Amino acid sequence: MTLLRFTASVLFTAVLGAQAPTGMTFIPGGEFLRGRSHKLPDDGLKWWPELLSDDQPARRISVDAFYIDTYEVTTTEYARFVSAARQKPPYNWGSANPPGGKENHPVSGVSWFDAQAYCRWAGKRLPSEAEWERAARGLAEGRTYPWGDRKPGKKDARFETVEGPGPVGQFTPNSFGLYDIAGNVWEWCSDWYEREYYAQAPEKNPAGPRKGMYKVIRGGSWADVDKFLTTAYRSWTRPAEETPTVGIRCAVSIGSARRR
Repeated sequence: MTLLRFTASVLFTAVLGAQAPTGMTFIPGGEFLRGRSHKLPDDGLKWWPELLSDDQPARRISVDAFYIDTYEVTTTEYARFVSAARQKPPYNWGSANPPGGKENHPVSGVSWFDAQAYCRWAGKRLPSEAEWERAARGLAEGRTYPWGDRKPGKKDARFETVEGPGPVGQFTPNSFGLYDIAGNVWEWCSDWYEREYYAQAPEKNPAGPRKGMYKVIRGGSWADVDKFLTTAYRSWTRPAEETPTVGIRCAVSIGSARRR
């Protein structure tokens, strides 16, 4: 890249970052290594289907720049949607209002359809799986976790607990400035899940298979062990599933953001 192009790219990133919608973070576009490049103990086993092989092959892909929520959607934010759009509240609230004392906790118990409806109401959308991984990795290119290769501890993320999710923003953000991108609650992505999709996905802006049975969730949750918190780990669930371990983080395409 020439010095002129590099300078223009830096200025473009700075301007768009400064114009990010309230509560969102600018994620620069470009190439990154998607997929698992670290080894797992079971990699050499000749099992079928191969255990945890759906996050391979690791390939360089590219995504366009976009914005993504700095924090997971909270119960307070979701309550505004419930009231304004006359939507049903999550089953685990027990009423139309969030449980007392949990106003700043991530909303959970929402299906993929609920998550999609919320994002549309807010003038946003669900991130693609590729966008999610780009955002989660930050500058940790090829690393295991958003902060690098060091195994997570209780000061890094909320995981392996029976006490449920905690307030958003309690841990150090990743290098893009995103909080709770690992742990707390899984986050819905727009994509259908396909075990061998990585081998056949397009190199630019992959959006997932055209159809499927399950939707992708990423990031791990409060109930999971550390291996589910990696930037490469893929999981999935039925789009109608409502579980206390899955929540929402919205995205916005550049040029389409509107403020609510």
